[in-house]
Amino acid sequence: MSVEVVSLGCRMNLAESEQMQAMLAREEGLVVINSCAVTAEALRQTRQAIRRARRANPSARLLVTGCAAEIEREAIAAMPEVDGLIANAAKLDARSWNVAQVPVLAARSAEHTRAFVAVQNGCDHACTFCIIPQGRGPSRSTPIAQVVSQVRAHVEAGVGEVVLTGVDLTSWGQDLGLGLGVLVEAILRDVPELSRLRLSSVDGVEMDPLLIELMASEARLMPHLHLSLQHGHDLILKRMKRRHSRADAIALVAGLKSRRPDLAIGADIIAGFPTEDEEAHAANLSIIAELGIVHGHIFPYSPRPGTPAARMPQVDRATVLARAASLREAVARERHAWLSSLIGQPQRVLAERDGTGHAENFAGIRLPQGTERGQIITIIPTVLNEGMLA
Repeated sequence: MSVEVVSLGCRMNLAESEQMQAMLAREEGLVVINSCAVTAEALRQTRQAIRRARRANPSARLLVTGCAAEIEREAIAAMPEVDGLIANAAKLDARSWNVAQVPVLAARSAEHTRAFVAVQNGCDHACTFCIIPQGRGPSRSTPIAQVVSQVRAHVEAGVGEVVLTGVDLTSWGQDLGLGLGVLVEAILRDVPELSRLRLSSVDGVEMDPLLIELMASEARLMPHLHLSLQHGHDLILKRMKRRHSRADAIALVAGLKSRRPDLAIGADIIAGFPTEDEEAHAANLSIIAELGIVHGHIFPYSPRPGTPAARMPQVDRATVLARAASLREAVARERHAWLSSLIGQPQRVLAERDGTGHAENFAGIRLPQGTERGQIITIIPTVLNEGMLA
């Protein structure tokens, strides 16, 4: 067998896994688990993936990297299925694998229409529910020239859209005395053939003025803002040690939408955070409609050992799950109304190979049979069926 890289968790891991796939392409009989440890459930899934990979590849060399291999190093190393660990900070260094360094271009660029480019790693914050800084270390930024080179290489390989990603994307440049807007401006200026640039999850309070201006006015920067919101109640936000208030999020979105009305809003929201009462949950529910959240990632809170939130008074599990379900229903209502409003409105869609594609606002759209993968075509949707426009 050739190398197999199994990616778990975030988009950052996905981007890194593709780089490892390219770097290790000539290796034989190797399985790499790029692990996640963001929650206790993520750690369980990592262990499950390790066991599944060993059953499927009994004679392979199985190595584990990623956050679980850092945070739960001794426990993962003790698993009988595991042959070794690679430090998270060193997993993109060819010397860690004893292979030759190769250009940092995702191995699957030629097969995909969208590429994830990791431009930042680590985190300097201390959110009380999060263990990731222990697995990723302090925030550090990829230099502009290196990012531009990666983006250009993806475009030359046929990618139609590039997504910038990071552990704390909007902290890019803080160690360089810059803001993320400078990087986005450089990419758009220096890679004019790039059709679409998209941002992954952003921390709204960290968005610099240039980035806000570009998001409001630059046509090639997609009208899709996914906020690391986490909650809609100020007291819970303080207990999470987030750096924004409810009013901050509302003002940011209102300001951007006043200049770019087609902006679609996504958000990460946690249900049932410790000490959350009915009033706090109601605020969490109401911010979905107030911001018009149409791309919602809802996470039922689960305590992560080693974090301050795990020591706070917990909400019972049944209530957590019920609140998560109500948040998902609220997002589904917003999303249905938004998708319905797009019927009859021209949408520029990047075609995927499965007969679907995403519009600039990240609405999913079914495409006419025979549409060539990688094309950007204009569709005027006429129906909404099972959450997809067509």
